[in-house]
Amino acid sequence: MKIHLDTGDGRHFMIRAYEPGSLIVGENRYERSLILTPDRIIDDWRPQYLNQVDSAALQQLADLYPEVVLLGTGREQGFPSPDCLSALTDRGIGVECMDTGAACRTYNLLMGEGRKVVAGLLLADPRPLP
Repeated sequence: MKIHLDTGDGRHFMIRAYEPGSLIVGENRYERSLILTPDRIIDDWRPQYLNQVDSAALQQLADLYPEVVLLGTGREQGFPSPDCLSALTDRGIGVECMDTGAACRTYNLLMGEGRKVVAGLLLADPRPLP
């Protein structure tokens, strides 16, 4: 699904398209989980599946000093454990968990408003067997 036709104003990273398993930011396609801010892409975010999101992974998002974190959890909405989320909530950072498509759309909206948003986007589907 196309998210946005522009690549932004040249200074900010906007998500142009998302489909389960990949997304396009600017002219680049990503097929592994990543962290996205308006001015930075971290394309080696360790967790690939929701059950791999732990406090250390969320601490990596908190260390970017956002107002709000969007956690895109794959094709379906899911939630990490409340203990993991404390890496964000204990610092007063808002966190929203949603499917990755919704997180992509919300990221573009908040980024366009000039908000300090960080998106942790899980792209792998389906979830691995335990």
